[in-house]
Amino acid sequence: MTYQSAFTESGDVEPPHASSQTAHMLDELQLYGYRPFEDEPDPRPLPEADRAETDISACAETLAALFEDTRLEADTDDLLWSFTHIFHRKLAVLDRALDDNEQAQRRLQREQDGSEVKSLELERLVAEGQSMVERRTALELFRDLAAEGFEHHLGKPWHPRTGSRVSHRNLTAAMIDSRDFI
Repeated sequence: MTYQSAFTESGDVEPPHASSQTAHMLDELQLYGYRPFEDEPDPRPLPEADRAETDISACAETLAALFEDTRLEADTDDLLWSFTHIFHRKLAVLDRALDDNEQAQRRLQREQDGSEVKSLELERLVAEGQSMVERRTALELFRDLAAEGFEHHLGKPWHPRTGSRVSHRNLTAAMIDSRDFI
């Protein structure tokens, strides 16, 4: 059996070896999980609808139960409204980003010159747009579920104080054609 010493033949302590780039990356992945950069597509799945329904309903139930029979009971209306409004505001931000993405796609379509660079950039924008549409659909579901919780606990429907509440998943081809006609 041989004994490995941390000392060199001259008696100096051998410095610790640096870990490789791969080892560092694997340590980061184990610690934090995979997080794509801002300009990369995100392959992680969206929350499942069944789980969202359960969890958002539980959040609304927990908020309502927390304030019940306390001095904060009068604030339940505003707090449940705000809980629903969180999703509504995020939808407004996402809709603006989708509009910007659509404009960028139109600009790149006009600028197409047959080069691979322009084609890849357009493909990236289309993929980003599709991801945003999927996120919007999920957030609309979350907002609608929170609004159902609001109505369940307070007995009145949730409405935004400004703007309107639109669910894009309920749009039909006839409605789209009608809007195009107008």
